[in-house]
Amino acid sequence: MGGRVYEEPGEESMWLLLRPQGSTHESVRRVASPGLPPQAAATHLSRDTSAMPVLISAPATIAAAGNKPKRIEEYAGMVNSGHRQVSVARMVSPEGWVEPGQTPEFEEITVVLKGVLLVEYRQGAIEVRAGQAVVARPGEWVRYSSPEPGGAEYVAVCLPAFSPETVHRDEP
Repeated sequence: MGGRVYEEPGEESMWLLLRPQGSTHESVRRVASPGLPPQAAATHLSRDTSAMPVLISAPATIAAAGNKPKRIEEYAGMVNSGHRQVSVARMVSPEGWVEPGQTPEFEEITVVLKGVLLVEYRQGAIEVRAGQAVVARPGEWVRYSSPEPGGAEYVAVCLPAFSPETVHRDEP
């Protein structure tokens, strides 16, 4: 864990900017430092940062599959934060968007924030409306689309993290 110290004149505390090992994100922590020189306070704090929350200041935008452009903003996952066991992404899909079917190796929990997400599966389809969620299990064939006016906005959580190698999309 590396860190830089920023002092504010006349303050009994300082700001410590931290970058956890292997992360592309920095987090800021204000620490009390009466009587401690800045580097001593930074050294003292760096021993205890494993329990510190890490701020993800912005999502990574990821290209989406489908017949129309869809916005994927990954907050946590392999691309943005290096997480391999979980990914969390916000999606915004336009009216009429349809992605290829897939048989992923991961569980996908999807919470719809706005609009309707249609989830097709081998035996039928489920309309998931704002305020509802759906769980697609590993090895289940599914296809997502946003058929209604206004499209859909939703958050997808994948366990383990989404990966192009484990999504297994249908061939065109």
